[in-house]
Amino acid sequence: MLHNKKANACCSCLELGNQVASESVHGAGLAVSELNSLLTLENKELCKCDQRLVHEQALTNSMEKTTTTTTTTNCSFVHSVINMVGMLIGLGQLSTPYALENGGWSSAFLLIGLGIMCAYTAHIIVKCLEEDSNSKSYPDIGEKAFGTKGRLIVSTFIYLEIFFTLVSYTISLSDNIHLVFAGVHLQLPGLHLSSTQLLTVIAILIALPSLWMKDLSSISFLSFGGILMSLLIFTSVASLAIFGGVEANQSIPALQLHNIPSISGLYIFGYGGHVVFPNLYTAMKNPSKFTKVSITSFTLVTLFYTAMAFMGAKLFGPTVNSQITLSMPPHLIATKIALWATVLTPMTKYALDFAPFAIQLEHILPPYLSSRMRMVIRGSVGSILLLLILVLALSVPYFEHVLSLTGSLVSVAISTIFPCLFYLKICWPKVTKPLMVLNGVIILIGAVFGVVGTISSSKSLVRSIQRGH
Repeated sequence: MLHNKKANACCSCLELGNQVASESVHGAGLAVSELNSLLTLENKELCKCDQRLVHEQALTNSMEKTTTTTTTTNCSFVHSVINMVGMLIGLGQLSTPYALENGGWSSAFLLIGLGIMCAYTAHIIVKCLEEDSNSKSYPDIGEKAFGTKGRLIVSTFIYLEIFFTLVSYTISLSDNIHLVFAGVHLQLPGLHLSSTQLLTVIAILIALPSLWMKDLSSISFLSFGGILMSLLIFTSVASLAIFGGVEANQSIPALQLHNIPSISGLYIFGYGGHVVFPNLYTAMKNPSKFTKVSITSFTLVTLFYTAMAFMGAKLFGPTVNSQITLSMPPHLIATKIALWATVLTPMTKYALDFAPFAIQLEHILPPYLSSRMRMVIRGSVGSILLLLILVLALSVPYFEHVLSLTGSLVSVAISTIFPCLFYLKICWPKVTKPLMVLNGVIILIGAVFGVVGTISSSKSLVRSIQRGH
């Protein structure tokens, strides 16, 4: 009976991860995958006391409320493509025009090449899953390859990416909100904060209650809203190019080699979504089509990023901002829509991205605590972390450098280096020499871009901070 309860809990947790993941974008997808990993890992161990079992069963029951599907294998080919595209597109779309302008039009080949490379690493992640039926998540693969240390390292990188992504979202919120409320001047006695900073604080305070939600069913709704915001931003920029709001007659330099290390992090960040792919794979009606799904999805996303990059660079040229929305003429309706979408997007992220922290905290807390006390502790910890992110974002308001650092330091490892290492370790007997060379080359490329990109973006960030002070 105990075994059946644990099996049911595991099933419910997997359903939660798959259902929410199917509606999330980049940052949200990371959170759901790690949430799924935490829960399935916890459910590998039997309860040591009846009281602990009661608590875990109660937590599982609350999770079941968020599940709207009856099975975990209900995604068709088209549905899976939509899910993957939605997971990949996020903050990356804001920065690709800036990256192309600073790297030159030939850097588009780097953007395309990284897309092909990440599509391949998505494929080999599934190969790792096929070698062990017990592996259901990205950290599971890390554990299969390198034991407990592998899981710990992978989980650490996932949390780092979630944290830095939320910082980037908050910086983006701060950068755009003063344009949304242009002409609004706020000042509080005793606080040396600008109107923009105060507006950002107010926005974060509005988002805080979402961290106290006990029923996680609202989270999937918020993440779906994030996808709609991304589509609105792209449509708004496209309307400027198509309907002539701005003349697309700017010239783009051929190549600016000295900027490649810093923009490589921006490009790589846009393809980061690999930690969610195991969830997509297990959610498919026909998992054998996953490779076709990944090829189709990465092709669409690469075309999307390339189109956005060239549109933005041709529209605004050297004046293009690190966020395309900040370069758009403020008086146009398309601009107002894009700005509102950019401001609202972070508001849809916080609750979902904090979910893995909340779930892990639930399992750490003593089982004798009441549900109300658990909610208070969970909400308080989440609020403190979000306020910490707010302080960091206001202190280091340099979007392009933080995003580039995130891509070079964390995303490149999750999307390129780790999958190849896992594949070589887990599937070694089946790896042919050409594949061995291919994976070795990808690891080398990822490591080079990771190191030079991290150094370049770190230096740029430090210089910006020094100039700011």
